[in-house]
Amino acid sequence: MLNLELESKYFNQGYQLIGGVDEAGRGPLAGPVVAACVLIDSDFKIDSDDLALINDSKKLSAKKREYLFGIIKEKAKAIAIGVVDNLTIDKINILQASFLAMRRAIKALPLQPDYILLDGNFKINKLDIPQTAIIKGDSKAWSIAAASIIAKVSRDWIITELAEKYPEYEFAQHKGYGTKLHMERLQKYGPCPIHRFSFAPVREADKK
Repeated sequence: MLNLELESKYFNQGYQLIGGVDEAGRGPLAGPVVAACVLIDSDFKIDSDDLALINDSKKLSAKKREYLFGIIKEKAKAIAIGVVDNLTIDKINILQASFLAMRRAIKALPLQPDYILLDGNFKINKLDIPQTAIIKGDSKAWSIAAASIIAKVSRDWIITELAEKYPEYEFAQHKGYGTKLHMERLQKYGPCPIHRFSFAPVREADKK
């Protein structure tokens, strides 16, 4: 079970609003990258069984993530997402697109955090809020784990909607990741407008 040990460290230094940040969709061959920021204040407590269930989104079922999405939205000070589409990913690369999605998520909050905790080993560039990047942060800090759930569920909803436009690829099944099914459809039909052409498997399929 995750606790607020990391967040408390910064609350104890005088920060009032901490934003946990994570992204979903860095690895897929299609669709957007989506980041989320979950804002909590120093009064926040993990005071229910539901809040205690919050963990790295990859460790939870899709049904559990969707349920916890509503809990986080209700209990956090604020939540917001940032979305960067595949065309922008191809222009600026996936790492920079992930940072852009994170900045968009933070900017979309009704209140601005005064400290950011994010998953990964790189700080968000072009951001003038103090921050700490934590490797495997989504399994160490509650706020980052909560952001991982918001980002993952939001991206799944977006890609499932896009799937209706391109039914032959069955995006709702694999969410754009390079699964066997996706690779088979990519080879058969070639790339579609939501594929990431800067990713090698898509480029290879486009040559055929």
